[in-house]
Amino acid sequence: MKRNIGDTVIIGGGVIGLALAAELRLRGQDVTVLSRKPQEAAALAAAGMLAPEAEQLPEGPLLSLGLRSRALYPEWIGKLERLTNLSAGYWPCGILAPVFETPDVRLNQENWLEGEALRAFQPGLGPEVVGAWWRPEDGQVDNRRLMTVLHRAAERLGVNVQAGVAVTALSLRGEILEGVETDAGMFLAQNYVLASGAWASELLPLPVFPVKGEMLSLQMPPQANGAFPLERVLFGPGTYLAPRRDGRLIIGATVEVGNWSAYNTPQGVQTLLERATRLYPGLACWPLQEIWWGFRPGTLDEGPLLGPGPWENLTLATGHYRNGVLLAPVTARLLADWLTAGQSDPLLEAFSYRRFEESL
Repeated sequence: MKRNIGDTVIIGGGVIGLALAAELRLRGQDVTVLSRKPQEAAALAAAGMLAPEAEQLPEGPLLSLGLRSRALYPEWIGKLERLTNLSAGYWPCGILAPVFETPDVRLNQENWLEGEALRAFQPGLGPEVVGAWWRPEDGQVDNRRLMTVLHRAAERLGVNVQAGVAVTALSLRGEILEGVETDAGMFLAQNYVLASGAWASELLPLPVFPVKGEMLSLQMPPQANGAFPLERVLFGPGTYLAPRRDGRLIIGATVEVGNWSAYNTPQGVQTLLERATRLYPGLACWPLQEIWWGFRPGTLDEGPLLGPGPWENLTLATGHYRNGVLLAPVTARLLADWLTAGQSDPLLEAFSYRRFEESL
């Protein structure tokens, strides 16, 4: 059975696919999203950090992309929340990046804290912490709430979300992608977007691979004044602690390249707890709430694949690694500009899949 469904088919119903679908609908396009297993979306297993500075991304296109997307967040979240009457848990709380060794070069002395100033700013840090960078413009969003908001927005906007539909092949006619074969028949459109995250290389020979991450959460005990011990993200060496306003504390994440094992491991959980308690010892006695895992879409240089694909009506939107939640608004805007008006931002060229052609 063939289904002609209009302007654009997006393969993948994660944060990137849904963000782009909503943006395209707001610009008047008919959009269908094919989502094999919505529960496998990497964003559901993330921490929701908006941390281009705390991550210390090197100067270059990826940092530029991250900073631009972080700047879009307040407007983007506001638009989605007004549309859905739901909260995405956006919180520009700032991020503190503690370190165990004093850096040789402190790029911005104004943002460096140590000694009594650091301990007063954030009590409870481990004794091995020698200092920290304060990144006041970084923040977080509740990734699970964000996915709920995006699903509701897609519904309100009239996006045709086909959940449980797996794409099995791409059907070509010359230099044109004619349609996508699925287990529910053929879907036809004018344009196609590959946004299937860690699974993208199942349909195209792209250098995108799974990077498994194990995570867990604790329940922070309220203090005498009703506040929680942590009210800003701690982004430490090999670990991060992301507190939510309801007292939930997200701890992540392991980095397991090429690992498709769909379960938590004792080793993974032990690693998370050891790193977290070294950074903030007090959490060792807090209630353990949940453990889970997810698969990030990794690439050789940790940057996404964005823009035109190998066929003229195929666009790539994958390989966001651990920055999918951060980069969702800028990805949606840049690719919507490309798909609706043919506008190619210089950043799309920087993240073209062609930069990897020698390795394909």
